[in-house]
Amino acid sequence: MDRLCTPPGALKEGRQSGSVLPTSLEASGLKKSGWGLLLTGIVGGTLVAVYAVATPFITPALRRICLPFVPATAKQIENVVEMLRSRRGPLVDVGSGDGRIVIAAAKEGFVAAGYELNPWLVWYSRYRAWREGVQDLATFYISDLWKVTFSQYSNVVVFGVPQMMPHLEKKLEVELEGDARVIACRFPFPNWTPDQVTGEGTDTVWAYDVSTFQRKRRDALTDGRCASSRSLKNKMY
Repeated sequence: MDRLCTPPGALKEGRQSGSVLPTSLEASGLKKSGWGLLLTGIVGGTLVAVYAVATPFITPALRRICLPFVPATAKQIENVVEMLRSRRGPLVDVGSGDGRIVIAAAKEGFVAAGYELNPWLVWYSRYRAWREGVQDLATFYISDLWKVTFSQYSNVVVFGVPQMMPHLEKKLEVELEGDARVIACRFPFPNWTPDQVTGEGTDTVWAYDVSTFQRKRRDALTDGRCASSRSLKNKMY
C-alpha cells in the first residue's frame, strides 16, 4: 500500500512544475509567431515595393510596340536644339523619358510638353524642371502617345524605335498642321524625305517639315489623277 501512495508534498510539487512548463512553451510560441509575422510583413512589403517600382518599366516591354527608356546623350540634345533654331510655337517630346529634351527646349524659350507612360519618369521630370527653374514652360503628362492628339504642336520630337515609326508617321501626317516640324532621333521615318540632317551614328537627327511631305503627297495625287485621265482618253479614242 505504501508503494502505491504518493506523498502529499510530491503531489504539490508535481502540480507546480506541471503548470510552469506549458506557460514557458506558450511564451516561446508567441515569440516565434511574432517574429514570423514580422518577417512575413517585411517580405510582403518588399515585394509590393519592388512591384510598384518595376511595373512601370516592365509594362511597356509587354506592349505591341515597345518604346524603351534610353536617355538622350548630350550630343543628341545639342543636335535637336540646333534643328529648332529660328523655330517658334509649342513643342512636344513623344516619349519624354526623364525630360531632358523638354527641359532643354524650355531653356531655349519654348513652351514644351512631354508625354511619358512611366509615372516615375514623369515625376522625376517635373522635379528636374523645377530644379532647373523652367517649371512654368515645361509640362509633363502620364499618357500613352497613341491616345494623344498632337495637332496643337508646331514642333514634335521623337526618340523612337524602328517598329513604331511607320505607325507614328501615319498618325502625324493626319494630325499636324502645315507649318509643323518633326524631329526624329536615332531612327528616321521610313517614307518621309528629311529637309535637314545633322549628327553621326546614334546622334543623328532628322528634321521633316510637314509642308514638304504634304506638298509631295498632293503632287503624287495630282500625277495619279492625270495618269488616270490620260488612260481614260486613250481608251475612248
